[in-house]
Amino acid sequence: MTPGAAMSIPSRNFPVPTSFGPRRGAGPDGSSCSRRAWLGRFSTGLAGVALADLLHRDGLLAGPEAAPRGARPMPHHPPRAKRVIQIFLFGGLSHLESFDYKPLLDKYHGQSMPAEMRVESFDAPSIGLVQRGHFPFRRRGESGQWMSDLFPHIAERADELTFIRSMVSSSGDHGPAAFEAHTGFEISGYPAAGCWVSYGLGSENDNLPAFIVFPDSRGLPATGGNNWSNGFLPARHQGILFHAEGAPVRDLRAPAPSPPETRAARLDLLRQLNQRHLESRRHDDLFASRIESYELAARMQRTIPEAVDLSRETEATHRLYGLDNDVSRTFGRTCLTARRLVERGVRFVQIWSGGNIGRRDTWDGHLHVRTNHLENAAIIDRPVAGLLRDLRQRGLLEDTLLIFNTEFGRMPFTQALPGKYSDGRDHNKNGFSVWLAGAGLKPGHSYGATDDFGYAAVDRPVTPHDFHATLLHLLGLDHTRLTYYHSGTEQRLTNVFGNVLHDLLA
Repeated sequence: MTPGAAMSIPSRNFPVPTSFGPRRGAGPDGSSCSRRAWLGRFSTGLAGVALADLLHRDGLLAGPEAAPRGARPMPHHPPRAKRVIQIFLFGGLSHLESFDYKPLLDKYHGQSMPAEMRVESFDAPSIGLVQRGHFPFRRRGESGQWMSDLFPHIAERADELTFIRSMVSSSGDHGPAAFEAHTGFEISGYPAAGCWVSYGLGSENDNLPAFIVFPDSRGLPATGGNNWSNGFLPARHQGILFHAEGAPVRDLRAPAPSPPETRAARLDLLRQLNQRHLESRRHDDLFASRIESYELAARMQRTIPEAVDLSRETEATHRLYGLDNDVSRTFGRTCLTARRLVERGVRFVQIWSGGNIGRRDTWDGHLHVRTNHLENAAIIDRPVAGLLRDLRQRGLLEDTLLIFNTEFGRMPFTQALPGKYSDGRDHNKNGFSVWLAGAGLKPGHSYGATDDFGYAAVDRPVTPHDFHATLLHLLGLDHTRLTYYHSGTEQRLTNVFGNVLHDLLA
């Protein structure tokens, strides 16, 4: 058995033949052969070895430590976190305008980058002159973390944040960089981190999905659902799309109400028909997952209305999340709903800030980074700070991992655009900042650093594989053991790389 086999949960029972040979109950030579004897002989032969390998490849063979069908998998080690809320800023938040203070930019403002820096840009002709940060930086809280005025409310929670100031990406293009940030690979078709968490731990609540995604209300990202796809994992682990405004799940409710006894009879008949159909298609994971999704949807019809009913929250809580402000209301509703969902057992909630590339509603500040970032920060600042405070006062932050990240940063120089004035910045994959909170991390702590211009990570660079390895570790999962057999190899979120950042742990 491979290390990851213990995590495989068989979804079917493989039919075992009851005879071998010319007649029922007879061996190849016609002699009597019981089912037990046949199994004993077969399992010790080459055919048995081959069958076991094929069953494992199809995900139909579980190891001795695997949980029975219906049971939740166990973590590899005691977890620090039980759940995750990820806030992803699509488009590329500028670390130089937010969390990475570089006073040398003031000194060199309006000059060319020093020749010894040997800078490279995503769009080489766009390399302009050094540009100072657009927002004042100050030391925040007792920890003295440098943060700008871009996020004034989040800055008030500085002592609860754990910064990684040396993130790197393999790509300077939005699509591949976003894929890598979520799946560990630069191309589509791989499972997102939330899918791996669902696969590794299951859901704490059978009436709610394990992995829920809230897109930006202004639109889906350019790379779309590939960022929360299950990839080659069983389909039941894919991210389920929710919405902050209107019906949280499209087409969840029946078009017309029916008497409870009629509804129960319909569901019972449908269950019988599905089971009969499934028994003739034991290897069809997509069909089995479709059945499970419909069954989950039926349970969600009862649980979702209560879970997303924000009228049950106090007016003080509404204000905390910025629901009293037109600019932050929608994102605030999303963050408050996320808190209610993780309280009810959802493992992984992902919240997107930033819609489609090429419009102002992303963090892609090519032309006017100051205006772009001010507009987008006003939407999320109060809600994110409110979420942090609310998780803390409810005792949830201790075992909830809150992530605030982006696909890459921005360059320390102005982006030169022919015929246009620009105070924007181009993409920078070489070094940027993200933060985390809760889950037994060191609060008010910084890890790694970029150079004096904020161009590249020079102290303990952190790859997406390292980031994912640490995420799984906090949830009690060993990233080298959480595997799934696909395309001839044991696949994992971290490919063949990744190191847990133990220095972040309290």
